[in-house]
Amino acid sequence: MVWTIAGFDPSSGAGITADLKTISSHDCYGVACISALTVQNTMGVRRVEPISAKTVSETLYVLLDDFPPTAIKIGMLATSTIAGAVADFLEARHLSGCPVVLDPILRSSSGAELLDAAGCRLLLARLLPLATVVTPNRSEATLLTGLIGGDAEAMARCLRRLGARSAVVTGGDYVFLGNPQNSEDVLAYESGGMEFVETLSLPRIRSNATHGTGCAFSTAIACGLAHGQNIPTAVTSAKAFVRRAIECAPGLGHGKGPMLLDHYGNK
Repeated sequence: MVWTIAGFDPSSGAGITADLKTISSHDCYGVACISALTVQNTMGVRRVEPISAKTVSETLYVLLDDFPPTAIKIGMLATSTIAGAVADFLEARHLSGCPVVLDPILRSSSGAELLDAAGCRLLLARLLPLATVVTPNRSEATLLTGLIGGDAEAMARCLRRLGARSAVVTGGDYVFLGNPQNSEDVLAYESGGMEFVETLSLPRIRSNATHGTGCAFSTAIACGLAHGQNIPTAVTSAKAFVRRAIECAPGLGHGKGPMLLDHYGNK
């Protein structure tokens, strides 16, 4: 049972519907709590309409009554009150052994603000320490850590010091250091009381179908953890999943198009 707490993208390239497709593709059952409605397509986000924090909280509790989670993915939260409601729920329920994957969505690729400043502070103070894995891209990691210069290893280590059990700073469309021909994600995690840092590097795919890559990546990690995979295995498997989803993209939309997130079921 994999939960997703995220926004709704009517183009289904990102957010709740993309998460549910990813969950289904990983042979898990997905349930969803919508944090916000968005007016958007592949060319950008026009407007965000947050759901009330009370509705978010009630949804989480009613889901818990019927669908106890095996893993939880947290995506777009929109406001500090919604972030607070999610933190209140996680802190109050003490979901022992349930991994939490936090995808700190701060801005859309088109520049729209998707979490207010107070929400960012709350995310750092309360949600990051609850995260089994946090999965920012380099731009988001820079904002969260305050580290300038794109040193992904330093940012991943810093996110762990700020409370996350493990951190993946993703490459995505951002090229700061190293080989621009490669997509490099940096994973920092603990095993046996020691910190390990790994760079996951693959040739960059030249594609316009990159809408929702962060959503799919974080959700695929949650699915891997739900299946009992350790953190490095879940992360590397998720990276391979997203790569395949880009390669199989149907070529839809006039902007950054959607990936094919149910490709495992279409082999």
